[in-house]
Amino acid sequence: MKIYITAIIKAKEQYREEVLSILQNMVEQTHKEEACELYVLHQGIDDKNLFTFYEIWKNKEGFDAHNQKPYIKAFGQLVEEKLQEQPTVLLTELI
Repeated sequence: MKIYITAIIKAKEQYREEVLSILQNMVEQTHKEEACELYVLHQGIDDKNLFTFYEIWKNKEGFDAHNQKPYIKAFGQLVEEKLQEQPTVLLTELI
């Protein structure tokens, strides 16, 4: 069953460009993953510190494998210092 993800990330203003660079690298690397069907990054219009991922994965196993990749783990190390809060990740399915 396909998994649909929406992830909301809020960067601290002074780290916005650094966070953006890391997120863009995640997009580039994730597109190479076999289980990835869609992985797109959006930036807020009114709040440039707000980033949103919209993702579609072939299955939960593929999404779980994605979360073990080094570039995803590297992003996890930013949370305490460079993000306003923990990312919000919504796992959904079509109904």
